Amino acid sequence: MTGGGPTGRLPLEQPEFLPMTRPELDRLGWDGIDVLIVTGDAYVDHPAFGAALLGRFLVSLGARVGLIAQPGWRDEAEVARLGRPRWFAGVTAGALDSMLAHYTAFRKKRSDDAYTPGGRSGARPNRAAVVYANLVRQAFPGLPVVLGGIEASLRRAVHYDFWTDKLRRPILLDAKADLVVYGMAERALAEVVRWMKENPAAPLKGIPGTVFVGRAEDLPPDVPVEQWPSLEEIQADPPQLMAATLAMERHVHQGDHWAVQAAGGRTVVFTPPAAPLTEPEMDALYALPFTRRAHPLYQEPIPAEKMLETSLSSHRGCGGGCAFCSLALHQGRRVASRSRASILNEAGRMAANPGFKGSISDVGGPSAGMWGARCGRTQCVCRRSSCLFPRICKDFLVDHPAQVDLCRSLQAVPGIRHVRVASGLRFDLALEDPAALADLVAEFVGGQLKVAPEHVADRVLERMRKPPLAKFERFLDLFEEFSRKAGKKQFVTPYLMSGFPGTTDRDMKFLADWLARRGWNPRQVQCFVPTPGTVATAMYYAGVDAQGRPIPVAKTDAQRLRQHRMLTKNLEGEE
Repeated sequence: MTGGGPTGRLPLEQPEFLPMTRPELDRLGWDGIDVLIVTGDAYVDHPAFGAALLGRFLVSLGARVGLIAQPGWRDEAEVARLGRPRWFAGVTAGALDSMLAHYTAFRKKRSDDAYTPGGRSGARPNRAAVVYANLVRQAFPGLPVVLGGIEASLRRAVHYDFWTDKLRRPILLDAKADLVVYGMAERALAEVVRWMKENPAAPLKGIPGTVFVGRAEDLPPDVPVEQWPSLEEIQADPPQLMAATLAMERHVHQGDHWAVQAAGGRTVVFTPPAAPLTEPEMDALYALPFTRRAHPLYQEPIPAEKMLETSLSSHRGCGGGCAFCSLALHQGRRVASRSRASILNEAGRMAANPGFKGSISDVGGPSAGMWGARCGRTQCVCRRSSCLFPRICKDFLVDHPAQVDLCRSLQAVPGIRHVRVASGLRFDLALEDPAALADLVAEFVGGQLKVAPEHVADRVLERMRKPPLAKFERFLDLFEEFSRKAGKKQFVTPYLMSGFPGTTDRDMKFLADWLARRGWNPRQVQCFVPTPGTVATAMYYAGVDAQGRPIPVAKTDAQRLRQHRMLTKNLEGEE
């Protein structure tokens, strides 16, 4: 996936930083750019930042890439300062949906933003993907615009918007862009680059992993096509949002059909998802020369840079499929992993950095414990919504000792003294190999381990697609036992949720009483926020579970706050 072939040029040398100003273009000897990336995050040249990752990937394909980070959104000149791109503009709201970045679960304005210099809020607009796309359209009429990132990916179909309490049509229709790339974008962007080189006048239609506005004749003949409930059908019958959401989930996981959805007399077409990257492709991507630093243009620290500078991404994707989580919907349920050598090489580069202090803060991905996970079938044709629920699939193969050995090898790299696993550990998966769990607890937990039980009432957990309480209690017993044997005083930090659809006040009291019996005063409590595209959001909007059965839903702020305060009454402030 690397090299200069798609552009017809010699491969470009990777710049120290992707250029953000005209003088940087001049120093590189570039007379212009091929691709403009506009992002709602500040630019940190680290593979955990999507704009940096994809920008360097496009340069590896021979494209001259410029980046505009957090532009002002009232003046088209803000996105025009690098000149008109030759091929296309890629637009992303950033690492978070911009509405989630701006507002708490109770619609209060947030005062900080970890992806902005100085940690200040307000550097990106609400609905940033739509605003930026329209700004690019004004600045460069006729230029193809490609939307990507979590905001565009999860809003690709008709979706419920919590902040306006309304259904919204697919984001492509509001943004007036040419294409939405959903999920992880490398394959689709490589195809867009090839398209721009070979046939730039042709509309961008039919690329795997994308959404476009189309008609019946745009669909290839003799392929399975699924019709999802339209905007108007869902407005007339809210449970149809659940049908549409489950259909989108199947579309991502099964990857064997096209889909269409109508809204306001127009139709959007969903191509099958792009295949996950192979291990060699993942290795090549993460071998690109990231500086792991913020662009020198910035005068203030960017909090997310500090949070992520010593972390290592070992894999993508998550087999969990939790009802409230967007990870599997965006990154896919199939796990794509890097090789052991690739991860060790990155650790060596990190240790050689003069500012490195000897500790790797995290090795993981969306969830710890899934590096190298794979389906044991020759060809996975699974119809399950989760590899781990209602029970762990016998074909979901994970080598737990190999993960422990990876951590040991990382700790043996010269210059590295400590390795920690800080990504939320999927505890039911860890229970599959108690010996490996014992080693992990003894050697690579730095006093606290994050886990996400979310609740303890089994009927709530079932709706969340989470393991039952008995498994969590078994995990806690083993964690305490293994910590004690290692001579370490360590703690579990549980992530808990209030207000989940189907949760009653009685369920919240059950959780509060369970915590009291353990002497826990939780600090990681989040009131459920309906984020676009998830099964839990369809539950919230329609008042039904995934089987279509009516459920109680705490919808008003008073109802949600009452449940939330059952857990947070001893804490200051409310989220």
